[in-house]
Amino acid sequence: MNKVVRRFRSLPIRSRLAMLVAAAVAFAVAAVSVTCWFLVQGKLYAQVNDDLEEMARRPGTVNALLQRCTQNPEENTQLFPGRNNYVQAIKEQGAPCVDPTSPGTVKVTSSDKDVIKDAKSGRALFRNGTDDDGNAVRVLTMYLGADQNDSQGVALQLAVSLKGTQSTLNELALILLLVSGIGVVGAGAAGLAVARAGLRPVDKLTEAVEHVARTEDLSIRIPVEDDSDDEIARLSRSFNSMTASLANSRELQQQLIADAGHELRTPLTSLRTNIELLSRSEETGRPIPPADRKALLTSVTAQMTELASLIGDLQELSRSEGQRGERVQVVSLEDAVESALRRARLRGPELTITASLEPWYTRAEPAALERAVVNILDNAVKFSPEGGTIDVRLNHGTLTVRDHGPGIPSEELPHVFDRFWRSPSARALPGSGLGLSIVARTVEQAGGQVSLARADGGGTVATVRLPGAPTPPPEDPAITS
Repeated sequence: MNKVVRRFRSLPIRSRLAMLVAAAVAFAVAAVSVTCWFLVQGKLYAQVNDDLEEMARRPGTVNALLQRCTQNPEENTQLFPGRNNYVQAIKEQGAPCVDPTSPGTVKVTSSDKDVIKDAKSGRALFRNGTDDDGNAVRVLTMYLGADQNDSQGVALQLAVSLKGTQSTLNELALILLLVSGIGVVGAGAAGLAVARAGLRPVDKLTEAVEHVARTEDLSIRIPVEDDSDDEIARLSRSFNSMTASLANSRELQQQLIADAGHELRTPLTSLRTNIELLSRSEETGRPIPPADRKALLTSVTAQMTELASLIGDLQELSRSEGQRGERVQVVSLEDAVESALRRARLRGPELTITASLEPWYTRAEPAALERAVVNILDNAVKFSPEGGTIDVRLNHGTLTVRDHGPGIPSEELPHVFDRFWRSPSARALPGSGLGLSIVARTVEQAGGQVSLARADGGGTVATVRLPGAPTPPPEDPAITS
Protein backbone atom coordinates (compact mmCIF):
# COMPACT_ATOMS: atom_id res chain seq x y z
CA MET A 1 0.00 0.00 0.00
CA ASN A 2 2.81 2.37 0.90
CA LYS A 3 4.48 1.68 -2.44
CA VAL A 4 1.26 2.53 -4.28
CA VAL A 5 0.93 5.80 -2.32
CA ARG A 6 4.57 6.73 -3.02
CA ARG A 7 4.14 5.84 -6.67
CA PHE A 8 1.00 7.99 -6.86
CA ARG A 9 2.72 10.94 -5.20
CA SER A 10 5.60 10.70 -7.65
CA LEU A 11 3.27 11.30 -10.60
CA PRO A 12 2.88 14.79 -12.11
CA ILE A 13 0.09 16.90 -10.64
CA ARG A 14 -1.97 16.82 -13.83
CA SER A 15 -1.82 13.01 -13.88
CA ARG A 16 -2.85 12.83 -10.23
CA LEU A 17 -5.73 15.24 -10.85
CA ALA A 18 -6.91 13.22 -13.85
CA MET A 19 -6.73 9.99 -11.84
CA LEU A 20 -8.57 11.54 -8.90
CA VAL A 21 -11.30 12.91 -11.17
CA ALA A 22 -11.63 9.53 -12.92
CA ALA A 23 -11.74 7.73 -9.56
CA ALA A 24 -14.39 10.11 -8.22
CA VAL A 25 -16.51 9.72 -11.35
CA ALA A 26 -15.99 5.94 -11.31
CA PHE A 27 -17.17 5.79 -7.70
CA ALA A 28 -20.20 7.96 -8.45
CA VAL A 29 -21.09 6.04 -11.62
CA ALA A 30 -20.60 2.71 -9.87
CA ALA A 31 -22.81 3.79 -6.98
CA VAL A 32 -25.52 5.00 -9.37
CA SER A 33 -25.25 1.90 -11.55
CA VAL A 34 -25.44 -0.54 -8.64
CA THR A 35 -28.36 1.39 -7.16
CA CYS A 36 -30.13 1.42 -10.52
CA TRP A 37 -29.54 -2.32 -11.00
CA PHE A 38 -30.96 -3.19 -7.59
CA LEU A 39 -33.95 -0.90 -8.11
CA VAL A 40 -34.74 -2.53 -11.45
CA GLN A 41 -34.25 -5.97 -9.91
CA GLY A 42 -36.65 -5.07 -7.12
CA LYS A 43 -39.22 -3.77 -9.60
CA LEU A 44 -38.98 -6.91 -11.79
CA TYR A 45 -39.26 -9.25 -8.79
CA ALA A 46 -42.20 -7.21 -7.50
CA GLN A 47 -43.91 -7.64 -10.88
CA VAL A 48 -43.27 -11.40 -10.78
CA ASN A 49 -44.62 -11.53 -7.23
CA ASP A 50 -47.77 -9.72 -8.34
CA ASP A 51 -48.25 -12.23 -11.16
CA LEU A 52 -47.88 -15.14 -8.74
CA GLU A 53 -50.37 -13.62 -6.30
CA GLU A 54 -52.82 -13.01 -9.15
CA MET A 55 -52.53 -16.68 -10.15
CA ALA A 56 -53.06 -17.80 -6.56
CA ARG A 57 -56.15 -15.63 -6.23
CA ARG A 58 -57.74 -17.07 -9.37
CA PRO A 59 -61.16 -18.51 -8.40
CA GLY A 60 -61.12 -22.29 -7.89
CA THR A 61 -57.35 -22.67 -8.18
CA VAL A 62 -56.71 -23.52 -4.55
CA ASN A 63 -59.68 -25.90 -4.22
CA ALA A 64 -58.91 -27.59 -7.53
CA LEU A 65 -55.31 -28.26 -6.59
CA LEU A 66 -56.28 -29.44 -3.09
CA GLN A 67 -58.91 -31.80 -4.49
CA ARG A 68 -56.51 -33.11 -7.14
CA CYS A 69 -53.73 -33.84 -4.65
CA THR A 70 -56.01 -35.39 -2.02
CA GLN A 71 -58.77 -37.12 -4.06
CA ASN A 72 -58.09 -37.25 -7.83
CA PRO A 73 -54.30 -37.35 -8.37
CA GLU A 74 -54.79 -38.76 -11.90
CA GLU A 75 -56.72 -35.71 -13.16
CA ASN A 76 -54.83 -33.99 -15.99
CA THR A 77 -56.68 -30.71 -16.35
CA GLN A 78 -54.43 -27.63 -16.73
CA LEU A 79 -55.09 -25.23 -13.87
CA PHE A 80 -53.63 -22.21 -15.69
CA PRO A 81 -54.38 -22.49 -19.39
CA GLY A 82 -51.91 -20.76 -21.67
CA ARG A 83 -49.25 -20.52 -18.95
CA ASN A 84 -46.14 -22.65 -18.51
CA ASN A 85 -45.99 -22.26 -14.74
CA TYR A 86 -44.91 -24.53 -11.94
CA VAL A 87 -47.87 -25.64 -9.80
CA GLN A 88 -47.54 -28.08 -6.91
CA ALA A 89 -48.78 -28.78 -3.41
CA ILE A 90 -46.55 -29.79 -0.52
CA LYS A 91 -47.07 -31.32 2.91
CA GLU A 92 -44.94 -31.41 6.00
CA GLN A 93 -44.06 -35.00 5.08
CA GLY A 94 -43.98 -36.76 1.79
CA ALA A 95 -43.26 -35.83 -1.82
CA PRO A 96 -44.91 -32.80 -3.37
CA CYS A 97 -48.02 -33.18 -5.47
CA VAL A 98 -47.06 -31.67 -8.84
CA ASP A 99 -49.57 -30.51 -11.41
CA PRO A 100 -49.11 -32.79 -14.46
CA THR A 101 -48.91 -29.79 -16.76
CA SER A 102 -46.02 -28.21 -14.83
CA PRO A 103 -42.67 -28.08 -16.67
CA GLY A 104 -40.94 -29.58 -13.62
CA THR A 105 -40.78 -29.86 -9.89
CA VAL A 106 -39.69 -27.02 -7.65
CA LYS A 107 -37.23 -28.00 -4.96
CA VAL A 108 -38.82 -27.69 -1.54
CA THR A 109 -36.90 -26.02 1.30
CA SER A 110 -37.40 -25.95 5.05
CA SER A 111 -38.69 -22.39 4.79
CA ASP A 112 -41.54 -23.66 2.62
CA LYS A 113 -42.58 -26.21 5.26
CA ASP A 114 -42.37 -23.52 7.91
CA VAL A 115 -45.32 -21.85 6.12
CA ILE A 116 -47.38 -24.99 6.92
CA LYS A 117 -46.21 -25.06 10.53
CA ASP A 118 -47.09 -21.40 10.92
CA ALA A 119 -50.47 -21.81 9.26
CA LYS A 120 -52.29 -19.57 11.71
CA SER A 121 -50.35 -16.52 10.58
CA GLY A 122 -51.63 -16.89 7.03
CA ARG A 123 -48.39 -15.52 5.64
CA ALA A 124 -47.10 -16.14 2.13
CA LEU A 125 -43.45 -16.73 1.27
CA PHE A 126 -41.70 -15.36 -1.82
CA ARG A 127 -38.24 -16.67 -2.59
CA ASN A 128 -35.83 -17.54 -5.38
CA GLY A 129 -35.32 -21.23 -5.99
CA THR A 130 -34.58 -23.85 -8.60
CA ASP A 131 -36.46 -26.70 -10.24
CA ASP A 132 -35.20 -30.26 -10.48
CA ASP A 133 -33.19 -29.31 -13.60
CA GLY A 134 -31.44 -26.41 -11.84
CA ASN A 135 -33.36 -23.65 -13.62
CA ALA A 136 -33.89 -20.48 -11.59
CA VAL A 137 -37.50 -19.83 -10.60
CA ARG A 138 -39.45 -17.40 -8.45
CA VAL A 139 -41.54 -19.27 -5.88
CA LEU A 140 -44.71 -18.35 -3.97
CA THR A 141 -45.62 -20.62 -1.07
CA MET A 142 -48.97 -20.16 0.72
CA TYR A 143 -51.02 -22.33 3.08
CA LEU A 144 -54.08 -24.15 1.59
CA GLY A 145 -55.60 -26.18 4.41
CA ALA A 146 -55.58 -29.67 5.93
CA ASP A 147 -55.65 -32.96 4.03
CA GLN A 148 -58.85 -34.90 4.89
CA ASN A 149 -57.04 -38.24 4.63
CA ASP A 150 -54.04 -37.76 6.90
CA SER A 151 -54.84 -34.35 8.48
CA GLN A 152 -51.52 -32.91 7.31
CA GLY A 153 -51.32 -29.29 6.36
CA VAL A 154 -51.10 -28.56 2.62
CA ALA A 155 -49.37 -25.55 1.04
CA LEU A 156 -49.67 -24.26 -2.53
CA GLN A 157 -46.47 -23.56 -4.44
CA LEU A 158 -46.59 -21.48 -7.61
CA ALA A 159 -43.41 -20.65 -9.51
CA VAL A 160 -42.40 -18.96 -12.72
CA SER A 161 -39.11 -19.11 -14.56
CA LEU A 162 -36.65 -16.26 -13.96
CA LYS A 163 -34.91 -16.79 -17.25
CA GLY A 164 -36.41 -13.70 -18.86
CA THR A 165 -35.93 -11.60 -15.73
CA GLN A 166 -32.31 -12.62 -15.33
CA SER A 167 -31.69 -12.01 -19.02
CA THR A 168 -33.09 -8.50 -18.62
CA LEU A 169 -30.94 -7.89 -15.54
CA ASN A 170 -27.84 -9.22 -17.30
CA GLU A 171 -28.44 -6.95 -20.26
CA LEU A 172 -28.97 -4.01 -17.91
CA ALA A 173 -25.73 -4.85 -16.06
CA LEU A 174 -23.84 -4.96 -19.36
CA ILE A 175 -25.31 -1.64 -20.48
CA LEU A 176 -24.49 -0.02 -17.12
CA LEU A 177 -20.97 -1.44 -17.25
CA LEU A 178 -20.41 -0.04 -20.74
CA VAL A 179 -21.88 3.34 -19.81
CA SER A 180 -19.79 3.40 -16.63
CA GLY A 181 -16.63 2.53 -18.52
CA ILE A 182 -17.28 5.22 -21.12
CA GLY A 183 -18.06 7.70 -18.32
CA VAL A 184 -14.87 6.89 -16.44
CA VAL A 185 -12.71 7.14 -19.55
CA GLY A 186 -14.43 10.38 -20.55
CA ALA A 187 -14.04 11.75 -17.02
CA GLY A 188 -10.34 10.84 -17.04
CA ALA A 189 -9.84 12.57 -20.37
CA ALA A 190 -11.86 15.60 -19.26
CA GLY A 191 -9.94 15.67 -15.95
CA LEU A 192 -6.63 15.59 -17.80
CA ALA A 193 -7.76 18.38 -20.11
CA VAL A 194 -9.03 20.47 -17.20
CA ALA A 195 -5.82 19.80 -15.26
CA ARG A 196 -3.71 20.88 -18.22
CA ALA A 197 -5.75 24.04 -18.70
CA GLY A 198 -5.81 24.82 -15.00
CA LEU A 199 -2.11 24.15 -14.50
CA ARG A 200 -0.98 26.07 -17.58
CA PRO A 201 -0.25 29.16 -15.42
CA VAL A 202 1.72 26.89 -13.08
CA ASP A 203 3.75 25.71 -16.07
CA LYS A 204 4.48 29.32 -16.94
CA LEU A 205 5.45 29.98 -13.33
CA THR A 206 7.73 26.93 -13.36
CA GLU A 207 9.36 28.08 -16.57
CA ALA A 208 9.86 31.54 -15.07
CA VAL A 209 11.44 30.11 -11.91
CA GLU A 210 13.71 27.85 -13.96
CA HIS A 211 14.66 30.83 -16.13
CA VAL A 212 15.53 32.90 -13.06
CA ALA A 213 17.54 30.01 -11.58
CA ARG A 214 19.38 29.52 -14.87
CA THR A 215 20.03 33.13 -15.86
CA GLU A 216 19.56 35.06 -12.57
CA ASP A 217 17.40 37.45 -14.56
CA LEU A 218 15.03 39.01 -12.03
CA SER A 219 13.29 41.25 -14.55
CA ILE A 220 10.97 38.47 -15.74
CA ARG A 221 7.28 38.88 -14.90
CA ILE A 222 4.31 36.55 -15.28
CA PRO A 223 1.29 38.18 -16.96
CA VAL A 224 -1.77 38.20 -14.69
CA GLU A 225 -5.25 39.41 -15.55
CA ASP A 226 -6.30 42.36 -13.40
CA ASP A 227 -9.76 40.96 -12.63
CA SER A 228 -8.50 37.48 -11.76
CA ASP A 229 -8.34 36.60 -8.07
CA ASP A 230 -7.96 32.82 -7.99
CA GLU A 231 -5.13 30.89 -6.32
CA ILE A 232 -2.99 30.79 -9.47
CA ALA A 233 -3.37 34.54 -9.99
CA ARG A 234 -2.40 35.23 -6.38
CA LEU A 235 0.58 32.90 -6.73
CA SER A 236 1.66 34.70 -9.90
CA ARG A 237 1.32 38.10 -8.25
CA SER A 238 3.32 36.84 -5.27
CA PHE A 239 6.05 35.60 -7.61
CA ASN A 240 6.13 38.93 -9.45
CA SER A 241 6.31 40.75 -6.13
CA MET A 242 9.08 38.45 -4.94
CA THR A 243 11.19 38.93 -8.07
CA ALA A 244 10.65 42.68 -7.90
CA SER A 245 11.79 42.70 -4.26
CA LEU A 246 14.79 40.55 -5.10
CA ALA A 247 15.71 42.82 -8.00
CA ASN A 248 15.39 45.87 -5.78
CA SER A 249 17.46 44.16 -3.07
CA ARG A 250 20.15 43.24 -5.58
CA GLU A 251 20.20 46.80 -6.91
CA LEU A 252 20.54 48.17 -3.38
CA GLN A 253 23.24 45.64 -2.64
CA GLN A 254 25.19 46.57 -5.74
CA GLN A 255 24.74 50.24 -4.93
CA LEU A 256 25.92 49.62 -1.37
CA ILE A 257 29.00 47.78 -2.61
CA ALA A 258 29.76 50.52 -5.12
CA ASP A 259 29.28 53.27 -2.54
CA ALA A 260 31.30 51.39 0.07
CA GLY A 261 34.11 50.87 -2.41
CA HIS A 262 34.07 54.55 -3.27
CA GLU A 263 34.11 55.59 0.38
CA LEU A 264 36.86 53.10 1.25
CA ARG A 265 39.04 54.28 -1.61
CA THR A 266 39.68 57.75 -0.11
CA PRO A 267 41.01 56.72 3.33
CA LEU A 268 42.91 53.79 1.84
CA THR A 269 44.59 56.07 -0.71
CA SER A 270 45.52 58.52 2.01
CA LEU A 271 46.82 55.70 4.21
CA ARG A 272 48.90 54.26 1.38
CA THR A 273 50.36 57.68 0.54
CA ASN A 274 51.32 58.42 4.15
CA ILE A 275 52.75 54.94 4.72
CA GLU A 276 54.76 55.15 1.49
CA LEU A 277 56.24 58.46 2.63
CA LEU A 278 57.23 56.95 5.97
CA SER A 279 58.63 53.83 4.27
CA ARG A 280 60.60 55.86 1.71
CA SER A 281 62.06 57.95 4.50
CA GLU A 282 63.30 54.82 6.21
CA GLU A 283 64.67 53.32 2.96
CA THR A 284 66.52 56.44 1.78
CA GLY A 285 67.81 57.42 5.20
CA ARG A 286 66.31 60.89 4.88
CA PRO A 287 64.43 61.48 8.08
CA ILE A 288 61.19 63.41 7.97
CA PRO A 289 61.10 66.52 10.17
CA PRO A 290 59.54 65.67 13.54
CA ALA A 291 56.60 68.01 12.98
CA ASP A 292 55.84 66.49 9.56
CA ARG A 293 56.30 62.95 10.89
CA LYS A 294 53.88 63.68 13.71
CA ALA A 295 51.37 65.10 11.23
CA LEU A 296 51.71 61.98 9.04
CA LEU A 297 51.16 59.65 12.02
CA THR A 298 48.20 61.72 13.13
CA SER A 299 46.75 61.48 9.62
CA VAL A 300 47.30 57.70 9.56
CA THR A 301 45.56 57.35 12.93
CA ALA A 302 42.65 59.47 11.75
CA GLN A 303 42.27 57.48 8.54
CA MET A 304 42.38 54.19 10.46
CA THR A 305 39.73 55.51 12.83
CA GLU A 306 37.61 56.55 9.85
CA LEU A 307 38.05 53.09 8.28
CA ALA A 308 37.07 51.39 11.54
CA SER A 309 33.99 53.61 11.80
CA LEU A 310 33.02 52.93 8.19
CA ILE A 311 33.42 49.17 8.63
CA GLY A 312 31.32 49.31 11.81
CA ASP A 313 28.60 51.23 9.99
CA LEU A 314 28.62 48.71 7.15
CA GLN A 315 28.32 45.84 9.60
CA GLU A 316 25.39 47.58 11.26
CA LEU A 317 23.60 48.03 7.93
CA SER A 318 24.27 44.43 6.89
CA ARG A 319 22.65 42.89 9.95
CA SER A 320 19.40 41.06 9.22
CA GLU A 321 16.01 41.83 10.71
CA GLY A 322 16.03 38.50 12.55
CA GLN A 323 19.28 39.34 14.32
CA ARG A 324 17.77 42.62 15.51
CA GLY A 325 14.48 41.05 16.54
CA GLU A 326 16.22 38.67 18.93
CA ARG A 327 17.68 41.60 20.91
CA VAL A 328 14.66 43.91 21.06
CA GLN A 329 13.51 44.67 24.58
CA VAL A 330 12.06 47.49 26.66
CA VAL A 331 14.73 50.16 27.17
CA SER A 332 14.89 53.51 28.88
CA LEU A 333 15.32 56.19 26.24
CA GLU A 334 16.38 58.61 28.98
CA ASP A 335 19.29 56.34 29.99
CA ALA A 336 20.30 55.86 26.35
CA VAL A 337 20.39 59.63 25.78
CA GLU A 338 22.40 60.22 28.96
CA SER A 339 24.97 57.61 27.91
CA ALA A 340 25.21 59.20 24.46
CA LEU A 341 25.59 62.66 26.04
CA ARG A 342 28.62 61.51 28.04
CA ARG A 343 30.32 60.38 24.85
CA ALA A 344 29.35 63.57 23.00
CA ARG A 345 30.80 65.80 25.74
CA LEU A 346 34.12 63.93 25.42
CA ARG A 347 34.17 64.53 21.67
CA GLY A 348 33.27 68.22 21.96
CA PRO A 349 34.75 69.45 25.23
CA GLU A 350 34.74 73.03 23.96
CA LEU A 351 30.95 72.94 23.41
CA THR A 352 28.14 73.56 25.86
CA ILE A 353 25.58 70.76 25.81
CA THR A 354 22.40 71.37 27.77
CA ALA A 355 19.95 68.56 28.43
CA SER A 356 16.41 68.33 29.75
CA LEU A 357 15.29 64.71 29.89
CA GLU A 358 12.08 63.09 31.04
CA PRO A 359 11.57 59.33 31.56
CA TRP A 360 10.42 57.38 28.51
CA TYR A 361 10.40 53.67 27.80
CA THR A 362 10.22 52.09 24.36
CA ARG A 363 10.88 48.75 22.67
CA ALA A 364 14.15 48.69 20.73
CA GLU A 365 17.59 47.13 20.59
CA PRO A 366 19.54 48.89 23.36
CA ALA A 367 22.91 49.12 21.61
CA ALA A 368 21.37 50.20 18.29
CA LEU A 369 19.21 52.85 19.97
CA GLU A 370 22.19 54.34 21.83
CA ARG A 371 24.25 54.29 18.63
CA ALA A 372 21.49 56.17 16.80
CA VAL A 373 21.41 58.88 19.49
CA VAL A 374 25.23 59.06 19.42
CA ASN A 375 25.16 59.58 15.63
CA ILE A 376 22.69 62.45 15.98
CA LEU A 377 24.81 64.09 18.69
CA ASP A 378 27.99 63.50 16.64
CA ASN A 379 26.47 65.42 13.75
CA ALA A 380 25.54 68.28 16.09
CA VAL A 381 29.09 68.31 17.56
CA LYS A 382 30.67 68.15 14.11
CA PHE A 383 28.79 71.13 12.71
CA SER A 384 28.67 73.31 15.82
CA PRO A 385 31.07 76.29 15.92
CA GLU A 386 33.73 76.36 18.61
CA GLY A 387 32.21 77.44 21.89
CA GLY A 388 28.71 76.81 20.52
CA THR A 389 25.70 75.35 22.30
CA ILE A 390 23.75 72.14 21.70
CA ASP A 391 20.29 71.82 23.22
CA VAL A 392 18.95 68.31 23.92
CA ARG A 393 15.34 67.78 25.01
CA LEU A 394 13.37 64.58 25.72
CA ASN A 395 9.68 65.21 26.33
CA HIS A 396 6.94 62.54 26.14
CA GLY A 397 8.82 60.30 23.69
CA THR A 398 10.07 63.13 21.46
CA LEU A 399 13.83 63.72 21.41
CA THR A 400 15.10 66.98 19.84
CA VAL A 401 18.75 67.88 19.27
CA ARG A 402 19.40 71.45 18.13
CA ASP A 403 22.76 72.86 17.15
CA HIS A 404 23.71 76.39 16.17
CA GLY A 405 25.85 75.53 13.17
CA PRO A 406 25.47 76.59 9.53
CA GLY A 407 22.37 74.44 9.04
CA ILE A 408 21.43 72.22 6.12
CA PRO A 409 20.32 73.82 2.84
CA SER A 410 16.67 73.13 2.02
CA GLU A 411 17.54 71.35 -1.23
CA GLU A 412 19.73 68.86 0.66
CA LEU A 413 17.17 67.89 3.34
CA PRO A 414 15.50 65.12 1.23
CA HIS A 415 18.87 63.31 0.94
CA VAL A 416 20.24 63.46 4.48
CA PHE A 417 19.11 59.90 5.33
CA ASP A 418 20.43 58.30 2.10
CA ARG A 419 23.34 55.91 2.42
CA PHE A 420 26.78 57.46 1.81
CA TRP A 421 25.23 60.83 1.05
CA ARG A 422 27.29 63.74 2.32
CA SER A 423 26.72 67.42 1.92
CA PRO A 424 29.26 69.07 -0.40
CA SER A 425 30.17 71.42 2.42
CA ALA A 426 30.94 68.45 4.70
CA ARG A 427 33.14 66.42 2.37
CA ALA A 428 36.28 67.63 4.13
CA LEU A 429 34.99 66.57 7.55
CA PRO A 430 35.43 63.03 8.90
CA GLY A 431 32.55 60.63 8.40
CA SER A 432 31.24 57.95 6.08
CA GLY A 433 27.79 59.26 5.22
CA LEU A 434 26.14 56.29 6.93
CA GLY A 435 25.41 57.75 10.37
CA LEU A 436 22.00 59.26 9.62
CA SER A 437 21.06 56.26 7.49
CA ILE A 438 21.63 54.04 10.52
CA VAL A 439 19.60 56.47 12.64
CA ALA A 440 16.65 56.31 10.25
CA ARG A 441 16.76 52.52 10.06
CA THR A 442 16.97 52.05 13.84
CA VAL A 443 14.13 54.48 14.56
CA GLU A 444 11.86 52.98 11.89
CA GLN A 445 12.46 49.47 13.23
CA ALA A 446 11.42 50.70 16.67
CA GLY A 447 8.19 52.03 15.15
CA GLY A 448 9.20 55.70 15.35
CA GLN A 449 9.93 58.62 13.04
CA VAL A 450 12.98 60.82 12.55
CA SER A 451 13.39 64.12 10.71
CA LEU A 452 15.90 66.94 10.19
CA ALA A 453 14.93 70.56 9.61
CA ARG A 454 16.42 74.04 9.62
CA ALA A 455 16.07 75.63 13.03
CA ASP A 456 14.74 79.13 13.58
CA GLY A 457 17.69 81.46 14.08
CA GLY A 458 20.13 79.14 12.30
CA GLY A 459 21.40 75.63 12.83
CA THR A 460 19.69 72.28 12.51
CA VAL A 461 17.14 70.52 14.68
CA ALA A 462 16.87 66.70 14.63
CA THR A 463 13.60 65.23 15.92
CA VAL A 464 13.07 61.58 16.92
CA ARG A 465 9.63 60.31 17.97
CA LEU A 466 9.37 56.85 19.50
CA PRO A 467 6.27 55.00 20.77
CA GLY A 468 6.21 53.96 24.41
CA ALA A 469 5.22 55.16 27.85
CA PRO A 470 6.71 57.27 30.69
CA THR A 471 6.73 54.19 32.94
CA PRO A 472 7.93 50.66 32.24
CA PRO A 473 5.24 48.04 31.52
CA PRO A 474 4.34 45.72 34.42
CA GLU A 475 5.59 42.62 32.60
CA ASP A 476 9.07 44.13 32.15
CA PRO A 477 10.14 45.41 35.59
CA ALA A 478 13.84 45.14 34.74
CA ILE A 479 14.87 47.73 32.17
CA THR A 480 18.13 47.39 30.32
CA SER A 481 19.64 50.52 28.83
